[in-house]
Amino acid sequence: MSIAATDSAAAARVLRLDWPFLTAAVLALAVLIALVLVDGQPAAAALLVFGFALGAVFLKTEFSFTASWRRLIVRGQADGFLGGLLLIGIAAAVIVPVAALAPGFGGAIAPIGPSLIVGAFVFGIGMQLANGCGSGTLYTAGGGSGRMLIALAFFIAGSVIGSLHLPAFLRLGGVDPILASHYLGAWGGLAATWASLAVAAGAAIAIARRRGAAFSPPRRIVIGAILIGLLCIAVFAAGRHPWSVTFGFTVWGAKIAALFGADFSGAEFWQWAGPRRALGDSVLSDTSSLTDFGMILGATAAAAASAPFARNAWPPLKSLLAAAAGGLLMGWGARLGFGCNIGAFVGGVASGSLHGWVWFAAALGGCTVGIRLRPLFGLSRE
Repeated sequence: MSIAATDSAAAARVLRLDWPFLTAAVLALAVLIALVLVDGQPAAAALLVFGFALGAVFLKTEFSFTASWRRLIVRGQADGFLGGLLLIGIAAAVIVPVAALAPGFGGAIAPIGPSLIVGAFVFGIGMQLANGCGSGTLYTAGGGSGRMLIALAFFIAGSVIGSLHLPAFLRLGGVDPILASHYLGAWGGLAATWASLAVAAGAAIAIARRRGAAFSPPRRIVIGAILIGLLCIAVFAAGRHPWSVTFGFTVWGAKIAALFGADFSGAEFWQWAGPRRALGDSVLSDTSSLTDFGMILGATAAAAASAPFARNAWPPLKSLLAAAAGGLLMGWGARLGFGCNIGAFVGGVASGSLHGWVWFAAALGGCTVGIRLRPLFGLSRE
């Protein structure tokens, strides 16, 4: 290739950049970082940066839990699902032992009962209708998808509704959290966690082979899994807790509702120490919100750096209705189920908590129902 042709190609790439959106995303990140640093929160600044990186990586590698689970169910294709297991295995290498041994650090744990199972099942239905999970909704909305902005708005609303119902579901009972490290120690817990991932990977590969489907993850999925896994460790180090997405949505929704006169003083969930503090404090004090903000801005920057931002036509009304319904179901289900694919599944399993696998099983069942419902909204089952 000639020098002139090379220069011409480079110029074309520069022209494709959507400079206003790219600049706005970077400046917004810089402003947020400055605000938390002025407030003496260096860890919060780190969470914003790691969230920004997560948004860019998810978007550029097109890493998707929703699509990979749908391919596993419909075709028996296991490549994307195995990428998700690799991600968890990387994160678990640090989260399981550090949460067990280091004071001040904790894993993502939750009781196993009707709340977890019902919430995860409903979330699974919603993620297939919305065509995105918690992280997927964030990075695609940040990447300029108007459809996913609708899903995000209803996700937030559903999360607030779920917060009002969670205490009643918890009173139905259940089993206390079961953490591998409590029974086997830090390193035994890590070995058990990796063993559980190996069993899941073996089962997925067996399904793929039986159905003649692909199971070897492509290069972009492997790269995405490695980078996201390492960023999960970084978020854990900065926030002292595994990465979570949906609690931030609940806080945003409650704060917006309060601005319009909603009174949560009689709501049991909002009297618990953590939610009450989050509702009263700035969103820039909430670790989940910080990574959420960073992820939206990172996806915006990555999208604007690739092509003109948000220039796609709006989908049909039925598709938008599916996004709204899916977002509402995901929000409600995430609150009852102690999180989404990230907080409950990735965070739970990477902490060695049994509830992560129970959440996955229930959510996968919900995905099966959601896939069957997709054609009603003009969406393909594939």
